[in-house]
Amino acid sequence: MLAKNTYISENALMPGSANPRYSDQNTKDANEVVKEILNLKLVSTKNNMGVQNLLVKHMSETGGDVYFHKFLPPEKTFKPSRFFVDSQQQYKSNFEECNKNSSVVPGVNVVGIIRAPHGDGKEAIVLVTPFLSDNIHIGDAFSLGLGYSLFHLFSRTIWLAKDFVWLAADSKYGTHAAVAAWLKDYHEPIFYHSSSFLKSKSLVDSLHPTEEKGPSYKQIDYNTLDDFQRAGTIAAALIFKVQENQIQTDKDNLSVYAEASNGQMPNLDLINVVNFLAVHRQGLQTRVESLFFMLSWKWLSVLGDILEWLGKVAFTLNPEWKFGLPSEEYVQGAAGLTSSIYHQALGIPTGAHGSFRDYQVDAITLEVSPRFSLENEMTRISYLLKIGRLLEGVVRSINNLLEKFHQSFFLYFLTSSSRFVSIGVYMIPFALLVVPLVILAAALCSYKSGGLIPLTKSDDGSVPRDYSELEFTHTNVLKSVSGTCTSGQDIDAINLGLNLHSQKWFNAAKDVLLVHLWAAVVAMFPSVICRLSLEASEMKLLIWAALSCLTLFVGSGISGVIYPKFGRWRETDKESHIEGWVALKAFTLGITTIGLVIMSVINFAAALLGVIVLVPMCLSVYPLKYILKASIMKRTLLMLLSISFIILAFPPFVVVALRGLFDGFSKASFADFWDWTEILWSWGSATYPYLFLVHVPCWVLCFRVLLYI
Repeated sequence: MLAKNTYISENALMPGSANPRYSDQNTKDANEVVKEILNLKLVSTKNNMGVQNLLVKHMSETGGDVYFHKFLPPEKTFKPSRFFVDSQQQYKSNFEECNKNSSVVPGVNVVGIIRAPHGDGKEAIVLVTPFLSDNIHIGDAFSLGLGYSLFHLFSRTIWLAKDFVWLAADSKYGTHAAVAAWLKDYHEPIFYHSSSFLKSKSLVDSLHPTEEKGPSYKQIDYNTLDDFQRAGTIAAALIFKVQENQIQTDKDNLSVYAEASNGQMPNLDLINVVNFLAVHRQGLQTRVESLFFMLSWKWLSVLGDILEWLGKVAFTLNPEWKFGLPSEEYVQGAAGLTSSIYHQALGIPTGAHGSFRDYQVDAITLEVSPRFSLENEMTRISYLLKIGRLLEGVVRSINNLLEKFHQSFFLYFLTSSSRFVSIGVYMIPFALLVVPLVILAAALCSYKSGGLIPLTKSDDGSVPRDYSELEFTHTNVLKSVSGTCTSGQDIDAINLGLNLHSQKWFNAAKDVLLVHLWAAVVAMFPSVICRLSLEASEMKLLIWAALSCLTLFVGSGISGVIYPKFGRWRETDKESHIEGWVALKAFTLGITTIGLVIMSVINFAAALLGVIVLVPMCLSVYPLKYILKASIMKRTLLMLLSISFIILAFPPFVVVALRGLFDGFSKASFADFWDWTEILWSWGSATYPYLFLVHVPCWVLCFRVLLYI
């Protein structure tokens, strides 16, 4: 209901304003390359670089700069000290390890650069077409053929003002690894000797020209194929891939993936240009990733019908209220919005475009799903023409920019390819959920518990056991402050009471600090567990849980020795003082609020989900010893709310619930929590430290308040 239609903010983009230059001849060239690549599957090669050699041959014929780029698979070891930092020395040592260990087979990208005839070489546009070198299939061949045809087209255009870079990414170790390795070398050059890679005997024999390869192939300078070359600053990037027979519809589908690491999103104008050209120029059906299982929820359909009826009623009252939508759009929008929030909160890229966003480059992944099989040559040719003109139009719009994308939104949630929710809308519910934590924390700080009499001293300096001997009242405090209190015993009682009052807050602050330190230690345990020879996730999770509980109990015991309590407190109906659980909950709410606000700056979606889960628990939790003293109805309600929200906020339970919703509860288990956290730290997601520095400490402290004695 609150989502708005997308629109192009930057007028300089001018999508579709020029006639496409991608012609039938370009389609034929692309189809010929597709055939040659598919024929390579029938020919055995000794070095498995047949595709790379073929691409080098065709790219060099266009007159562009061509080179190989070698990379190794990324390390999977969890290293807390380098969680947010990618060490350059580590990347260099990988190449040294490759030279020492011949069993490590590197991936090989092929990169081509077209220098802009009317540019100064300061900006560039990147097109990435991934392929699996070990097992090429029709989708990879299609994307490579399309990439070559565009590369050939741009080498002969006169309007190109930005350099064009075509990266044929070897996805042997994943597309993200191939693109990330190239980007690292592109932005952080490392000088190492890799000529031995291209000068090995088997590779030289396959790369050097022979008489059968034709005169044009002899023009390649093989001594420079391993020289890393660069274009200008990358203005934008497109990752193109083909997924056959994914969705059966009456139109060719184009899926757009935009979520990058830690909830980062590209400028919305880039998605708007793709959506405009795909829908209004090429007749494609565009879509974003959605949680399709939500489409079958009956209660969501009923809610959509209600909202549709309310929209019609509102339109009759005021024709300017045009927020009425069909019920199907409400359901589909809810599925798309939930998917967008989930993937942003997870902090893991939904494609190789996430590598570009790490360098503040706007990039998206375009995945096409044709209606008919690409094995049919006529279908393939027509589809090449359609997608080729789409990519040409997007590149031409980016080429028109005189500056980086900046006009449109960077913080938004997508409900569909043509509707979005801006930050101005979803900041309001976040603020409304956070404010109660601040208000409750302030109220607890000024809370009067009904009176607590401190332990105090007698005339001989000993501590009496009869608390009725002394009085600690608000009147005595006022007398002490005004100087009218003459009783030394009263002054001692007041001073000791104030010390014990401060000690109560000190103990609460100490407990909160120790729990956060414990959670930070627990977050580092996977770095130790991963070094063990264990494969079962269940065993790793059990060891993690055992170490966490052990350190919690040991830490609690040590804290009691280091910070002994200096006084005891008992309840009374006459005096007024702050109890320990009140101070503990006040500190918990304050620290949790600070953590959520900081996380909202790093990953707003993760902070939003954290607020939805933590705020009900923080507001409803209350010591059981007081709940049991309430009336039956109030006792039942408070116990139900406190215990339910404690269980629902337990991190493993949240993961199991999400897995059950996605894949069915029959496949869900608590071992998924280890797999989930392993994915988070392997991708360097900020959700992982948030989980153990904000969420887990808040849950433990609220559980402590629930069981407070």
